[in-house]
Amino acid sequence: MIARWRWMLTQLTKKLWLRATLFSLLGVATALISILVKDSIPFSLSARVGADAVDKILSIIASSMLAVTTFSLSTMVTAYGAASTGVTPRATTLVMEDTTTQNALATFIGSFLFSLVGIIALSTGAYGAQGRVLLFAVTILVVILIVYTLLRWIDHLSRLGRVGETIDRVEKATIDAINHRVQWPCLGGRAFPQGWILPHGAQAVASVSTGYVQHIDVNALSETAKAEGMQVFLDVLPGSFVHLGMPLAYLVRLNSVSSEACDALSEKTRAALTIGVRRTFEHDPRFGLSVLSEIASRALSPAVNDPGTAIDVIGRGVRSLTAWGMPEFFDTKHANSCDQVFLHGLNVDDLFDDFFAPIARDGAALIEVDLRFLKALISLAQVNPGLFRAVCARHADVLLRRAESALTMNEEKQQLRALASTLLPISPQLPATVR
Repeated sequence: MIARWRWMLTQLTKKLWLRATLFSLLGVATALISILVKDSIPFSLSARVGADAVDKILSIIASSMLAVTTFSLSTMVTAYGAASTGVTPRATTLVMEDTTTQNALATFIGSFLFSLVGIIALSTGAYGAQGRVLLFAVTILVVILIVYTLLRWIDHLSRLGRVGETIDRVEKATIDAINHRVQWPCLGGRAFPQGWILPHGAQAVASVSTGYVQHIDVNALSETAKAEGMQVFLDVLPGSFVHLGMPLAYLVRLNSVSSEACDALSEKTRAALTIGVRRTFEHDPRFGLSVLSEIASRALSPAVNDPGTAIDVIGRGVRSLTAWGMPEFFDTKHANSCDQVFLHGLNVDDLFDDFFAPIARDGAALIEVDLRFLKALISLAQVNPGLFRAVCARHADVLLRRAESALTMNEEKQQLRALASTLLPISPQLPATVR
């Protein structure tokens, strides 16, 4: 459960322009601070230290950092294109949020501005002999920082935009989102009462925009609901697609509440929901699983024909869903102050459908994918039989029926039936379509 302002701050820190701006301001401030503290440098030190070389060093930094920044930007754009075409466009967001890339570019831009401001200040004589000594020392530190950043950047370039690296990022984002939802099943609110029926007189809060729900500020909703003496029943979750006029929530009056108070709470309810043009990974585990499945489907397309990547993604899906099936590793959290806000929880069937259904459709004709698919289902059924076994059996049945139509060799079909017998009550000798 994260307040809206914290969530927006987190999103802001992932922007490249913010880091570049902060590093640029730091570079300018570093170059100018030597002017302010130059009187604290002993004059005798300026005679012993060869600070005259600072002009040439700053000139080298200014010219080289401009070239390095241009090269890095072109490399970054190429990596974004590779991630979009080689994996999926939905994963490009994670590549763009890479902190190593952002820090490298910000360091190069900040160093360029530092050297540029230093050259300008030197040409005006603002430093003097003492200030040049301090500027020389700071320049040496900047050179060390540049060398360290370049070494990290060169190592990072070997992985940036690669298929495996991008899939790693998607898997991590998915597991993080699942772990967060395991800890906060209802985002800090309470689950809908079993068998809940919409009370008579409940007021619907309609959406005034079209897009995806990216974040819900449950704390803000709870504070408003308590102040107005009402309950809020949210009918959407992060990742839900909403359209103009669609009900987002229902307000239930606990006491006699004026219509003006209901209208005010409706506006505050809309303000607590952030709706954007695309889904995000942070609080939407189903999106991460869908992106993983999309990567596997793209790998299985005739244009790519890379079943090895699909098999790799299936293993990552098992790791991700295992996090959902092992809730005892986490303390389920509920905010006692949000007792008047109710939300739906995630359904395990939806999670499995998001990940396994597209892979079963696109990989049914490949026996190696089918075998790995069934082994993944068997593994998940063993991880948490009570939660996963029924849904694993359903997807195993779907895969077998698809494979019956897609595969041509009876030996391969019997091999699949034999493997699936641990989940389904079937005989490996059945020649007919499995039901």
